Amino acid sequence: MKVSPLAPKLYPELPPLTGVSLAAVEAGIKYVGRKDLCLIKFDKPAEIAGVFTTSKCPSAPVDWCRKHLAKGKANAIIVNSGNANAFTGKRGEESVALTAKATSAVLGCSPKTVFLASTGVIGEPLDTAGFEEKIRMAEAILSEQKWHEAAQAIMTTDTYPKLATRSFDVDGTTFTLNGIAKGSGMIAPDMATMLSFLVTDLPVDHKVLQKLLSRNTKSTFNAVTVDSDTSTSDTVLLASCGAGKKITEPNDKRLKSFKVALEEVMHELSMLLVRDGEGATKQVGITVSGAKTKRSAKRIAFAIANSPLVKTAIAGEDANWGRIVMAVGKAGEPADRDKLQIQFGDIIVAQNGERVPDYSEEDASRVMRQDEIEIAVDLGIGKGTAKVWTCDLTKEYVAINGDYRS
Repeated sequence: MKVSPLAPKLYPELPPLTGVSLAAVEAGIKYVGRKDLCLIKFDKPAEIAGVFTTSKCPSAPVDWCRKHLAKGKANAIIVNSGNANAFTGKRGEESVALTAKATSAVLGCSPKTVFLASTGVIGEPLDTAGFEEKIRMAEAILSEQKWHEAAQAIMTTDTYPKLATRSFDVDGTTFTLNGIAKGSGMIAPDMATMLSFLVTDLPVDHKVLQKLLSRNTKSTFNAVTVDSDTSTSDTVLLASCGAGKKITEPNDKRLKSFKVALEEVMHELSMLLVRDGEGATKQVGITVSGAKTKRSAKRIAFAIANSPLVKTAIAGEDANWGRIVMAVGKAGEPADRDKLQIQFGDIIVAQNGERVPDYSEEDASRVMRQDEIEIAVDLGIGKGTAKVWTCDLTKEYVAINGDYRS
């Protein structure tokens, strides 16, 4: 598969975290000759928080994680690619239970502290018959250094692994937050065909982690869209493997630098998802201001970001601002045609309900030829503001999804 033209030129080296090790092995789930089963192991029970898909048809692993998340303890995370284990009925439930049991047998922990995630084809039963052997193989090669391998093992139609890291200081001690993610298609708000796993060595209680994760998801993973489709399998898990006394209050001043690091890592991973959108050649930021409410602004921003007509115009580098007007008008939110302003990059193309007198197609086209494009819409009727990110829609997207199960 051709690597996205928006792929990073360099990948960050994620530093080792004391208390967590990773491994990836080839399980032959769908792909031949590539690692597709990832094990993340915590030396001691880690504090864990999670956010999941809002789909009414969630996968069996999502159900399992939700069931066991309340206690907030994790000994391991098992992730497979190539099969979503979704819409698989009782067999899906059984395969999840068997995988957790196999992992617990290898690691000597309770199955209830094993968290699972799967990504890939929906509706195909997941054969877990040989998983215990594969997990033993993974356990034998665990290392604190294998973040990159883990990121590769969870890929499906991704063209590159997605990694981010930040170091931050708390009371004179340096801590780290590492994160990996996968996602390329079926990406829409309310999570996506997206998995992400974040681990810090700052000791933080799981209830605090949950509040911070949920809060940051709104402006990161829930503010991106590739194709408007919400997956069955979306999972983000945030774990703390830190030793020592845990931070138990969300307003604790010691969390200030961690909050910054968490927002930055989650945003960076979100942008890597957008830039690897199936067939994407453009990263697009869409800011809507002057709306009646923040909620209204976000709904309008997503109406623009999800419009096939807008996205194909961007792919063709066509400054067709009329399609932006269309998307605003169809959003079902308050808007005044005669107060609308539309801007591509630094070029105002429409204002007060009509094209600006000095509009230059050449200047607008210059913006549209860039790899990263900013579109701004001011409704002029309120103070609501929101920003979302998307990518263009190309012929390659159709090709990838037309052949996905072939």
